[in-house]
Amino acid sequence: MNGDWRPSASASALRLRAEVYRRIREYFHQRQVLEVETPMLSEAANTDPNIESFNLQFSGPGLAGGTTRWLRTSPEFPMKRLIAAGIGDCYELGRVFRNGEFGRRHNPEFTLLEWYRVGWSHLELIEECIALVRHIFTLKGVELAERRISYADLFQEFAGIDPHTAGDEQLQAAVLAEVAIDPDGLRRDDFLDLLMTHCIEPQLPKLSVTVVYDFPASQCALARIRPGEVPVAERFELYLGSVELANGYHELTDAAEQSARFDNDLRLRRQRGASALPKDQRLIDALQSMPDCAGVAMGIDRLMMALLNAEALAEVVAFDFSKA
Repeated sequence: MNGDWRPSASASALRLRAEVYRRIREYFHQRQVLEVETPMLSEAANTDPNIESFNLQFSGPGLAGGTTRWLRTSPEFPMKRLIAAGIGDCYELGRVFRNGEFGRRHNPEFTLLEWYRVGWSHLELIEECIALVRHIFTLKGVELAERRISYADLFQEFAGIDPHTAGDEQLQAAVLAEVAIDPDGLRRDDFLDLLMTHCIEPQLPKLSVTVVYDFPASQCALARIRPGEVPVAERFELYLGSVELANGYHELTDAAEQSARFDNDLRLRRQRGASALPKDQRLIDALQSMPDCAGVAMGIDRLMMALLNAEALAEVVAFDFSKA
């Protein structure tokens, strides 16, 4: 008999997942953060050159916006439209989809927790992220260490490089010393990302929350840029051990700047030969009414992996992609 129909996760892992969901909802309910639900299908796609979206064709009556719809890679854009409309602090716990991502830590569909705090900066949101992770880990009776460190100090400590001032040749040499890769066509931020994943992340301490903040301005994504002698993106990433769990921003609210960033993404996609994508004009319009806020997305499947000390994401989802 073929046993391929069986779940990839154990029953105990799935029960723990249900308890984690309950604790997340309880945590935000106590803090008066509203749970919302936003569309999984959109007329617009994520323009990020490093993320590929799934699309499908709507076969019903024709719509003014056309019949192609894109599966969300995050609930970020519609949640920001809700905030611009005055909904206030809110969160969503739901499924998202990314094409081409499947492996030990990746699945084409996964569960994301995303939330926004109106009037907060990314620094305040860092503290809430740490508090939530600690709250979840009380399920295992584990006390986590914690550390906050700037992107520049992290690279200095673990790679001996200043990521803001190092030349491209120095970055390339540092990468090639760690990774067997053809550097042709790689950009500065590609080298920094490779150093992070292959040199720095493996050195981060286990059972410890490490929060990295003040990223290079070139890695701003949808975050604000703070001017200075060295401009930095008001962005952070939270790691548990060597695994990235969350990515947060002091959110950009400048509609013209956001539109320009989308256009730059689309130029990069064209240069790489990737498909052209429709940018989210509704989000750009909404940003004109967007209040100052901070937001973060946390990968729940990776959080579950850390809770269970699992080696693969398949151990914490009912059916991974190979069994879906």
